[in-house]
Amino acid sequence: MYSVGEIISTHRKKKGLHQQDLADELAKEGIKISSKAVSSWERNLAEPSVSVYYKVCQILDITNMYEAYFGVNPVAPAADPFSSLSNEGREKAMDYINLLHASGMYEKQSAKIIPFRSIDIFENAVSAGTGNFLVDGPRETVCIDESILPEGTTFGVRISGDSMEPEFHNGQIAWVLQQEAVANGEIGIFALNGEAYIKKLKDDKDGIFLISLNKKYEPIRVGENDRLDIFGKVLGKCDSSEITRHSR
Repeated sequence: MYSVGEIISTHRKKKGLHQQDLADELAKEGIKISSKAVSSWERNLAEPSVSVYYKVCQILDITNMYEAYFGVNPVAPAADPFSSLSNEGREKAMDYINLLHASGMYEKQSAKIIPFRSIDIFENAVSAGTGNFLVDGPRETVCIDESILPEGTTFGVRISGDSMEPEFHNGQIAWVLQQEAVANGEIGIFALNGEAYIKKLKDDKDGIFLISLNKKYEPIRVGENDRLDIFGKVLGKCDSSEITRHSR
């Protein structure tokens, strides 16, 4: 094992530098060190700080700290494969390494952690029902990859029929943020007099209507004596096959 002083002295002499030369090179890096300080290092009367020693290693071309401190293990190969190469050889090796990185074919693959969460999917939310489906309706609880859920999703409902085509199709899952109100023009899950729907809300001077996206269906007017319950705002959708593929 070699001391810091021995390492600096040996590699300085290999470079053909005097102690003052090393001090001058350090000065170019913004480190003001006298030749007497370098002499103190080499005689092991003092040691440079880590940051200064790092600059010394750069100046003296010390690339393998393990080998510099402990020498080459005569049994095991050198820890640094660059140690036996000339400067030109090192540059060529780095060029090849950079090409490997640039290709993207040889990068280390890190394990992908998929976050899962349990979520309820209600079956009767958009067909005739009691209006109390969040409590009483049939449901399926799935453990699903969160990446396919829109942010804020509280539950899912299975769509029945074609009244919301072309945006929503029969059998798809609509993802819903549970809340007691939706804004004019937003799509939500509603129960009107016990009948559950997925519709767009229209609320203007002409009254309140539940609007189908499919033009063959007339708007449903909400009368003064009607009971309208709002279960939430629709955030997105997915096909049933995605549920199967991303659940566990």
